[in-house]
Amino acid sequence: MHTLGKINYDAVWKIINFCILIPFDTNIIALYNTPMKQIISPVKSLSGEITIPASKSHTIRALLIAAMADRGSIIVNPLDSADTRACVDAVRIIGAKVKIKDDRWIVKGTGGKIIFTDNVIDVGNSGTTLALAAGLAALGTEAVTFTGDDQIKSRPVGNLLNSLRDLGANVVLNGKDGYPPFTIKGPLTGGKTSIECPTSQYLSSLLLCAPLVNGNTEIKIPLLREQPYVEMTLRWLDEQFIAYDNTDFEHFFIPGGQRYEAFAKQVPGDFSSATFFLCAAAITGSTLTLKGLDMADSQGDKAVVYMLEKMGCHIEIGIDFIKIEGGPLVGCELDLNDTPDALPALAVTACFAEGETRLFNVPQARLKETDRISVMKTELKKMEADIKELPDGLLIKGNASKGLKGAEVSGHGDHRVIMALAIAALAAEEETTIDDTSAVSITFPNFFELLNQINP
Repeated sequence: MHTLGKINYDAVWKIINFCILIPFDTNIIALYNTPMKQIISPVKSLSGEITIPASKSHTIRALLIAAMADRGSIIVNPLDSADTRACVDAVRIIGAKVKIKDDRWIVKGTGGKIIFTDNVIDVGNSGTTLALAAGLAALGTEAVTFTGDDQIKSRPVGNLLNSLRDLGANVVLNGKDGYPPFTIKGPLTGGKTSIECPTSQYLSSLLLCAPLVNGNTEIKIPLLREQPYVEMTLRWLDEQFIAYDNTDFEHFFIPGGQRYEAFAKQVPGDFSSATFFLCAAAITGSTLTLKGLDMADSQGDKAVVYMLEKMGCHIEIGIDFIKIEGGPLVGCELDLNDTPDALPALAVTACFAEGETRLFNVPQARLKETDRISVMKTELKKMEADIKELPDGLLIKGNASKGLKGAEVSGHGDHRVIMALAIAALAAEEETTIDDTSAVSITFPNFFELLNQINP
């Protein structure tokens, strides 16, 4: 990531004039919620170069830290999607002001003093916003209710809520025990807690809010999955000069009474989004160049590059690009504990690899927008895949000469499932119809536009 250098924030703020805030574009919101059937024909090959959109994970962390900072922060090249717009809405309710301006979002933070502008935060489909914003909202002295769509209401957050209770929050469950909706009221006071983290979002939430608590916080973590996402959070804390002690990701001590400072930062490209185009090149034997990617960044899904290399692809890594050349693929064992979002695309890729591929150690994939292990088995079977569901992943017997056959499939309202099925269709025999692709707007609104761009 790159900083923009020294900025006179007070002068910038006068120019911006936050008396007038730009509201959401109602046409964009309508697009996010419009069902769209896609019929995809197979292609001989793909070619060209595309710029990968900005990282959702970085964009949301940037928004939340900027919301708690003093003065105005500038987020350059943010991801503009349904998930990140949900986070914009959340930080506005927490009390921050956000101006959407061309290729940058300008955030006037609360300075850590939360005054809610509403008593309900609806995160839509954004699980990252739900978990990470809940910790910050617990710093306030008023009650606020978190809710979301039906998928969000099926995502467990009980471990996080119990830890926030340990640290001083008052939590009331408004629905099923351990699930949204819930009402939370602070202020957090610090203390000790122990939390199992089948998703990294729980720990990231505590790490973001703990520095702003008056007292010290001690966190024990007997279970942690998706560690790279926690490392991403810690990198943000490091850049904010936040003090903490980390003992092998099993124990954290965070002194209280710290603060976040305004910043200006460019958001790097998203490796989770890039995964679909990397896998598309792999299964079609194509050469693609993906721009805007930095292998030095903290995103865990950059490991997919090396996984595809292991399966037989040729990879060239540049300063801000990755060039991939697909080739004959071979099955292998892939540990996806750190990269659960890659499971749908890699499941597709395994269908075109000769021999057996085992995707394992990723039980948390069942806790995403859907049970992605079960859903990918169901949908790929429709395309005649030889695929078996495991407790912690998938076992796929690929056939390089047969691959998959086109079929009518369902995206289950899950953006990553939809994109995975779309790339499967590129290399399948005969057409594939996906029932509804509108959910891609959650993280990758221009996915199909870019797909068409590399289809000669």
